[in-house]
Amino acid sequence: MSLELGDSDPSESRGSEGAGFPPFPATPSRVTFNKRELSRILGLYGRKVASGEWRDYAIDFHKDRAVFSVFRRTAEVPLYRIEKNPKLSRRQGAWRVVSATGLIVKVGHELDRVLRELDKASLRVVS
Repeated sequence: MSLELGDSDPSESRGSEGAGFPPFPATPSRVTFNKRELSRILGLYGRKVASGEWRDYAIDFHKDRAVFSVFRRTAEVPLYRIEKNPKLSRRQGAWRVVSATGLIVKVGHELDRVLRELDKASLRVVS
């Protein structure tokens, strides 16, 4: 078997180079929700949909945070944003609930405690 100029010997080890696989990044490229977190958020969402308060949601994954937005109607701004920002986990807490006006409703280290603020029964005036 003869090799021509530019050909390489198949027995040469190149590692992952040339295999078509990108190298693994040292840090994750974006923040996501894990299965337990998403299950807890969707549980709250399901209860609010059943009560008629919420109608739609959106999930966004960014490099620094993951956001679960809740809408009353699809074409509106989100009523609330549930944000996970791991960089803030040692300071205020990785979790926060932000209202449509940008007001931070609740900040904390644990998702369940932050979601309790949204899970409270809505008080309505009945005449």
